[in-house]
Amino acid sequence: MTVDQILNFEGELPKEISLEDKTEMEQFKLIQQLEEEDKQTVFKIINTMLTKSKFKDFFNINIAAL
Repeated sequence: MTVDQILNFEGELPKEISLEDKTEMEQFKLIQQLEEEDKQTVFKIINTMLTKSKFKDFFNINIAAL
């Protein structure tokens, strides 16, 4: 595609994707379409959030026991 074709593009542009209205399976399929580096970044963020949640639960239970 030339620069002129891009600047004068008359076709349909891609629509924004929102994961909120998708099932978990659809969300996972969309994530799988990402480039490998982006996919690994998404999984690292999820792992970090899950670990944080587990630590929070652990400390809440153990502090409550004191």
